[in-house]
Amino acid sequence: MAEWGTDGTGAWLLILAAFLAGLAASPAAGVLIFRFMPRLGPPPRTSVRIMTAVLTAVICAAFAARLGDTAALPAFLFLAILGTQLARIDISRHLLPNPLVLLLFSGGLLLLLVAALFDKQAGNVLNALLGAGILFAGYLILALISPGGIGMGDVKLAAPVGLYLGYLGWSQLLYGGLFGFVVNGMVTLVVISTKPRNTTKEVAHGPSMLGALAAVALLLR
Repeated sequence: MAEWGTDGTGAWLLILAAFLAGLAASPAAGVLIFRFMPRLGPPPRTSVRIMTAVLTAVICAAFAARLGDTAALPAFLFLAILGTQLARIDISRHLLPNPLVLLLFSGGLLLLLVAALFDKQAGNVLNALLGAGILFAGYLILALISPGGIGMGDVKLAAPVGLYLGYLGWSQLLYGGLFGFVVNGMVTLVVISTKPRNTTKEVAHGPSMLGALAAVALLLR
């Protein structure tokens, strides 16, 4: 975590600002999604909206603590806000809407490009695009081999996930891509062990992909 000044006050103010931004942006994003994508059905319960907002705020604060006052921070705050909404939708409806996935990719690419221009590291954007292509291709191959295991929504989500992982580095791309399957496997085991045998046990894979991305971005240097 970056520290500015002798007591690190600037860093804590940034973390607080990121937390509050996530707390405010989450319900706003939910309202916009409901307004422009009514096919997703009615808005979630109040308790779900509160949990989503708190989780978004915590992730935003964690990214601020991890990245500090860098040009890439807005891109990762955008990831936290929209990625949490995507995870919520996938959990409740087993759906990753194309417009939101495309927005995550295009918005993330634009913000990472701006960050690269400020940091004078254009190679990071090239790595991000290569990462997006590599992870997308990997998921597409898996979907063709095992259509029941990987959905096309997951294949499309692999592009923005790979974009961010590629921007962070090749090790992050490797571990983030693999960790998504590990997390999903663990969640699947928990679901299978807790649900009655005669109920469906399908587990959304998108939240595991996004969770793995966040974990790698926060923990892997």
